[in-house]
Amino acid sequence: MGNLVQLATLAGGCFWCLETVFSELKGVNKVVSGYSGGKTKKPTYGEVCEDTTGHAEVVQIEFDPETITFQDLLRVFFTIHDPTTLNRQGADVGTQYRSAIFYHNESQRQTAEKIIQEIAISGIWKNPIVTEVSPFSVFYKAEDYHQNYYVNNPDQGYCRAVIAPKVAKIRSLYMDKLKKIGL
Repeated sequence: MGNLVQLATLAGGCFWCLETVFSELKGVNKVVSGYSGGKTKKPTYGEVCEDTTGHAEVVQIEFDPETITFQDLLRVFFTIHDPTTLNRQGADVGTQYRSAIFYHNESQRQTAEKIIQEIAISGIWKNPIVTEVSPFSVFYKAEDYHQNYYVNNPDQGYCRAVIAPKVAKIRSLYMDKLKKIGL
């Protein structure tokens, strides 16, 4: 680990979904739900939900690039959300649910643009990809009750209806990249 640890900051709808999926990947040391990309300092969940702060719900992922690359993280990212819907994921609507990659360096920016271009060319999605690629500026950790939400609330309706299918999809598509999990 040490100096090799890098950060990725991604937005793709509700941060509960992203946090749950990325937490299961080998090489991911920590995933924190929070807010990025807005103008208000230290926004609350309520303020972000009012859709006036400009923030997106994001996860900040601390990862070891020798175990999992930024490119691998983005491939998972584009598997678990729809990058063609502007300011929404399913029933979650508002700029806080936009698809965004907040890059931490030039290499991440180039990788993000390359992956987006590959996906666009592949024809996987019928509509154009609208994922924002912006420089990272600041991350605000979300309130404690948002951290590990799925783990702490597995029987909650949203968890069962929205998060659980994404977890199952990742487990089936990326088995080789998963930490040992209790199935």
